[in-house]
Amino acid sequence: MRVSFANEMNYKLLLQYDGTEFHGWQIQNDQRTVQGELERVLSLLEDSEVHVAGSGRTDSGVHAEGQVANAKLNRSFKPDKLRSAINGNAWRDLRVLKVEQVDDDFHARFSARGKTYVYRVINSDTMSPFWVRYAHLEKVPLDLDKMNKASRFFLGEHDWTAFSSAQSDSENKVRTIEELRIDSTWDQRANASLLEFKITGNGFLRYMVRSIIGTLLEVGRGEKDSDTIQNAIVTRDKNLVGATAPANGLTLKEVYYE
Repeated sequence: MRVSFANEMNYKLLLQYDGTEFHGWQIQNDQRTVQGELERVLSLLEDSEVHVAGSGRTDSGVHAEGQVANAKLNRSFKPDKLRSAINGNAWRDLRVLKVEQVDDDFHARFSARGKTYVYRVINSDTMSPFWVRYAHLEKVPLDLDKMNKASRFFLGEHDWTAFSSAQSDSENKVRTIEELRIDSTWDQRANASLLEFKITGNGFLRYMVRSIIGTLLEVGRGEKDSDTIQNAIVTRDKNLVGATAPANGLTLKEVYYE
């Protein structure tokens, strides 16, 4: 059990990481994880065990451009000095962009009010080596108009049982999706169309975003329609949902707080 001290200071960390070499966020025995890497570095700086809380658990292979964590330390650090110290001791696929000293009751997960994820797809018969770690290759031409029309059925408050992992540790499967938009641009580096699925909600279950994206990709390929999506949400039947999209295309874009 970690002992709490009166002079403890709570630090909020804004993080970016390439998830390729990480086995997700959460600490696992003998596996390299984002939480484990941060706790290793902070415990070294604090000279005692430090616990790091994250806004949520990203899965193995998932990236983050705007992950948020917090940790309580007894040693006093100026925010910029702490950022530099963490970055100087962490591997290069993890970086702290910003450190803030926050109120003691701030918690990266429980204080969060919403998140935005982005899923990236290269729609081409050839994958650029510059995108292979950060986007999913879809060789079949995708119908952007059909996918955007189908995306409207995901908006609002729903029970997401059909679109979540059976191993999800959350009993309440109700979440609200506030925005789901799909944009297509021509990417010069890939010499192909780059699709970005942007999804914002008040919270997400395990595999929920990737399951939604996988279903929309099947709509884009002409394998599913909007009626199937509606039925999947209402009946909570996992058999109506598309294959879960691969982890490498998913990035946690931003976490929102009051």
